[in-house]
Amino acid sequence: MSTGALSPWTKPEKDREKPRWKRSKSPSAGKATDWPAIAEPPNCAGDHFTNLVHEQENTVDQITGLADTLGKLLDAMNAQVTTAESCTGGGIAEAITRIAGSSAWFEAGYVTYSNAQKTRQLGVSEALFAQVGAVSQPVVEAMVSGAQRESGARFAVAVSGVAGPGGGSVDKPVGMVWLCWGDGHALVAHCRRFDGDRDQVRRQTVEAALQGLIQLARGEMPNQG
Repeated sequence: MSTGALSPWTKPEKDREKPRWKRSKSPSAGKATDWPAIAEPPNCAGDHFTNLVHEQENTVDQITGLADTLGKLLDAMNAQVTTAESCTGGGIAEAITRIAGSSAWFEAGYVTYSNAQKTRQLGVSEALFAQVGAVSQPVVEAMVSGAQRESGARFAVAVSGVAGPGGGSVDKPVGMVWLCWGDGHALVAHCRRFDGDRDQVRRQTVEAALQGLIQLARGEMPNQG
């Protein structure tokens, strides 16, 4: 039912562009005649959609580039990486396996979306969920340790967060993600807060996870962003 409100893409009547006219040749008489030219619509929704597509394509390209860089580093070290994912649902592993030959440095990843699977597949203590919740430093650290133990990989990353749009709280708002990286000697965990919708939060998490792995493979400490 119409409320009388203007669409965000609709200009008030007085502000609308009037159809433009141009001189043209009459196809029948060959005389100069005024033919109506269709007024060009405002580039609003179309441009917005195009920009979103380009933004997503650029992000995909960036993530693929990070995965490629990581693969080259691991290949040179003859080392492997594993992933333990919750909120990204396998997105980090998917990015890694975009690279041809990734089987040389990636054998296994773990998508443990529920707490039960975090315990079953990675050995995360059930007590941790009651004490600090799934989106916490102790849980992602336990996920990394479990993934390294199960896969035998030297490097690992784990993520657990609130991708949204629901599920957030005052203490753990939408966009909050815990990430942890391990290199077989130490664990490094950071809490990040990402803006945007569910897809954007997940993509930013994948990007941050790969960036941290690259830094770790280079002997650097993953930064906090």
